[in-house]
Amino acid sequence: MRQVDHFIAGGAAGSAPRTHKIWNPSTGEVQAEVPLGDAALLQKAVEAAKAVQPEWAATNPQRRARVMFEFKRLVENEKQALAELLSSEHGKVVDDAHGDVQRGLEVIEYACGIPQALKGEYTQGAGPGIDVYSMRQPLGIGAGITPFNFPAMIPMWMFGMAIAAGNAFILKPSERDPSVPVRLAQLFLEAGAPEGLLQVVHGDKEMVDAIIDNADIAAISFVGSSDIAQYIYSRGTANGKRVQAFGGAKNHGIVMPDADLDQVVNDLAGAAFGSAGERCMALPVVVPVGEQTADNLREKLIPAIHALRVGVATDKDAHYGPVVTPEHKSRIEQWIDTAEKEGAEVVIDGRGFSLQGHENGFFVGPTLLDRVTPKMESYREEIFGPVLQIVRAKDFEEAVRLPSEHQYGNGVAIFTRNGHAAREFAHRVNVGMVGINVPIPVPVSYHSFGGWKRSGFGDTDQYGQEGLRFWTKAKKVTQRWPDGMADADNKDAFIIPTMG
Repeated sequence: MRQVDHFIAGGAAGSAPRTHKIWNPSTGEVQAEVPLGDAALLQKAVEAAKAVQPEWAATNPQRRARVMFEFKRLVENEKQALAELLSSEHGKVVDDAHGDVQRGLEVIEYACGIPQALKGEYTQGAGPGIDVYSMRQPLGIGAGITPFNFPAMIPMWMFGMAIAAGNAFILKPSERDPSVPVRLAQLFLEAGAPEGLLQVVHGDKEMVDAIIDNADIAAISFVGSSDIAQYIYSRGTANGKRVQAFGGAKNHGIVMPDADLDQVVNDLAGAAFGSAGERCMALPVVVPVGEQTADNLREKLIPAIHALRVGVATDKDAHYGPVVTPEHKSRIEQWIDTAEKEGAEVVIDGRGFSLQGHENGFFVGPTLLDRVTPKMESYREEIFGPVLQIVRAKDFEEAVRLPSEHQYGNGVAIFTRNGHAAREFAHRVNVGMVGINVPIPVPVSYHSFGGWKRSGFGDTDQYGQEGLRFWTKAKKVTQRWPDGMADADNKDAFIIPTMG
């Protein structure tokens, strides 16, 4: 059976007594296994990173950028193979996997501009003969702990900015689909990076705790569930580390009475069911304003959802593929059971879906639930599957309040032709990322990504200038070059300096 090894100091690093299955979600078969490492294995990676990071930090930003440019070229040349490998382990269709790779590459493109991004500030003549300037310097060794749902994009979001800024980086990807992260590390080495600069270790909670507790790791970036995000943030910061930890989501789509419902239905089909709903920026809750809007939207949604094609990851005509594991399939169907018991109307039921010829695959059919209320547990919690819930709002005020009061605050969208309503909503809603007639409002690479409340722990977002700030520390220098001898009787030397 194929084994996906750790990638330490430029090569594969041994096996381990514990392993994890890697499924083929389309067939339900185990296709590979990955060793689960421990603190001792992590320390090997840390030592390799410590050996190479000071020289990398001393490399001028332009030369670092050249490595990023070459890495981008190599990934682009191998994009089809990466997408197919990603699909085989995750289950998302190949076209969607291409998007996974491309959105990661867009952050790499931004990181190619690191010479410009790292320029500091300078003030000449801040005081008599005094100049003040600042510089941003790397932290040392950073670590990333990434989820299964974007095995290419999220690692590149993290290590692209961290390494371009002068850090070494240790990545712990999800053990469910680890092959693409390892291949990215291999390509980074081929791009001219020194051995030990980007390494990949595999593991479960034991490895996560080892990363959190390792004294040589200065910063951790995490994406995953909210409970684990809060755990990593609390324990990591208690250990003196810089931590950003992004958690779950329950994104809402507000549909105003004046919205173009045909466009809304098209947007919802992709945002709610694309990638089988396994996205933190999926749109699993739609909030039509007014009963008439809700009834009209439901009438249009039903045939659109019935028309969705569920298929294997390699099916070019499929809208989405299987979910990642049998356990996750079971969990999604249990949430549909819960919603039904709570009083939600199951309009379209995806439970028990079977694909002919692939009966053992981990497929969940598209599901539509109506009459969902804020009191239902199935509304309060993240389902992370191809399930769309309709929560009816009586007016605009209730539509603003629903996402604002939810425990998660990752993303939200409003669909309307009314500029005033859109502007008012964007200003007032208590959510970190807002789309106006954009169902999945993921910011472009030169802005930044991050949610609020239980969707994000820490003070900085991912990538863009926020990402650069996270992976660097600012040093401030105040300098003076006196042209005469010091006056021993100068009493001003005993007074706190000012620039007045």
